[in-house]
Amino acid sequence: MNYPPLTITFLGTGTSSGVPMIACDCVVCRSSDSKDKRLRTSILIESPATTLVVDTGPDFRQQMLTHDVKKLDAVVLTHSHKDHIAGLDDVRAYNYFQQRAMEVYATEATQRRVEQEFDYAFSAIKIAGVPSINLNRIDENTSFVVGELRIEPIPVWHMRMPVLGFRFGDFTYITDANRIDEGSKAKMRGSKVLVLNALRHEPHVSHFSLKEALALAGELEIPQTYFTHLSHQMGFHQEIEATLPPGRNLAYDGLKISL
Repeated sequence: MNYPPLTITFLGTGTSSGVPMIACDCVVCRSSDSKDKRLRTSILIESPATTLVVDTGPDFRQQMLTHDVKKLDAVVLTHSHKDHIAGLDDVRAYNYFQQRAMEVYATEATQRRVEQEFDYAFSAIKIAGVPSINLNRIDENTSFVVGELRIEPIPVWHMRMPVLGFRFGDFTYITDANRIDEGSKAKMRGSKVLVLNALRHEPHVSHFSLKEALALAGELEIPQTYFTHLSHQMGFHQEIEATLPPGRNLAYDGLKISL
């Protein structure tokens, strides 16, 4: 199957608190390097006919304005944590300009949380100005299509919480994971580009450390891997980047890649 050409933009590459973190005076949070400024994790996927985002965190509005995203066909959600869904209300701007509901793709568990967090959007009594959202259920074992893009879900574990990564042709995106079963690794193999979360250097209960993420990228033999969902504890972007082997890089906000 020929996959359409893709442009992927990293809208945010930070962990749930972002970088800088509120009230923190560490050297990373005080850095003047733009690559040390990290909004909450999200990516924009663009093909010739289809534009979607993976996750709508608290910085969604700022990210859409920064990158002048005038058209958005869909939102695909990895899981229901607030740093991945909190900005969903702002799809109402696209409702207005595109004159249709926003298509949102999520598992049944994530859908339930969205319906709780944004209950006013699903009320039988419609109030002017609330977001219009059409929920589409993802089966973790079944690929689905958004526009011209076929998307393969990849189940991973965020401690004990099931989370979805996604594969778009030769591009695989995994965030908020600390364990990946062999069946999901098989779905990732053969990718040309992998994005993988790497929270910090020290081990964490629900995220890969940089060492663990590097080991997984090596195990899967993926030629290019970018690390995302980075905390201020990771250190300065430029210093860490200089220590990484070829084909392994820290992502940063605004980074664009094409496949």
